[in-house]
Amino acid sequence: MAKLYYRYGAMSSSKTANAIMVKHNYAERGQKALLVKPRVDLRDGLHTMKSRSGLCEECVLFDEIDIDAVRAHEYDCIIVDEAQFLTKQEVLFLTDVVDLYNVPVICYGLRADFSGSFFPGSQWLMAWGYHRGDQDHLLVRAQGHLQRPSRREGRHHQSRRAGRARRGR
Repeated sequence: MAKLYYRYGAMSSSKTANAIMVKHNYAERGQKALLVKPRVDLRDGLHTMKSRSGLCEECVLFDEIDIDAVRAHEYDCIIVDEAQFLTKQEVLFLTDVVDLYNVPVICYGLRADFSGSFFPGSQWLMAWGYHRGDQDHLLVRAQGHLQRPSRREGRHHQSRRAGRARRGR
């Protein structure tokens, strides 16, 4: 079952390098991954993804994704960098890629701006994706259904409940 992943971190935390390495790992297994970035990210050129550590790879812009190739399962994975700049509609498109075509999508980006406010893409990826950041690791989307876990049902609450059960309380 494919999932929509959101891996976020601080600036200069090797998100782009990780995205490029994940593509490389897919290629080593004989699988094809598509590297994508939003059109607003022109830092390294139009069709180039480059990490600060020097890793560099060609990519497509988000609005250039060939949906027919996705439908035909030509890609084993779609990797999106700078995902905080995606719109709600673009994130919704990625949920459709996962749910309708069973293609995993891995997004990398910032969670919030300097004032702590979510970026638009981050907001919807946090709501609809499986996210992993500095401290969080929480499944909120599985099998096409949105699950909204409460704070009480976090992993710490579950581990405390399991501990009480082992002690017979």
